[in-house]
Amino acid sequence: MTLTAPNPVATARRERPMAPAKIRILDTALRLFYDEGIRATGVDLLIAESSVTKATFYKHFGSKDRLVLDYVEIQRQRGEARLKDAIGDARGAAATIGRVVDMVEATIESESYRGCPFMNAAAEYPDRQHPVREVTSAYTDHVAARLSEVFAELGHPLPGAAADELTLAINGAYAWSYMADDVAARAGLRRVAERLIAECDAPR
Repeated sequence: MTLTAPNPVATARRERPMAPAKIRILDTALRLFYDEGIRATGVDLLIAESSVTKATFYKHFGSKDRLVLDYVEIQRQRGEARLKDAIGDARGAAATIGRVVDMVEATIESESYRGCPFMNAAAEYPDRQHPVREVTSAYTDHVAARLSEVFAELGHPLPGAAADELTLAINGAYAWSYMADDVAARAGLRRVAERLIAECDAPR
């Protein structure tokens, strides 16, 4: 899946210029880990698809585990940036929450959509203490916390509960749209969002 970012690899590593080979490996990982699965994608395939040698791969990452962590971290940064851009400078509950729902729907409707990358990654690492799970949990916590701030600004009487409910509806839409009916998933998300908007002090 390709999420909106001009160059997710370059923006994720601003400290110093990144070697072209390392960029290719990360770009390949972003594509294959999402499309095919993390555990299903072996090092040999990553090397071949990146057009690098095995020595180059291990020079830059040391192990597949290191690359996996970079992958989920880049996905986290991209996801948080998308949420920030979606909220932007919107005013009023209808516009603000509506933009968040629009963001989710745009993702679901993408031809390259293969489910939520964070849910997918979490499903492959059942140990909640694993570093991958720490990143996926951090992303979910960030979304809920940011939405709680938004609902508080919009005058919802229970901003934390509203944020949790919308986060659950978003995740449900991501999962249901991929597993079954994307139309029903989007409609369900819209209904939850509209009710939460109506509960705010300034719905418009």
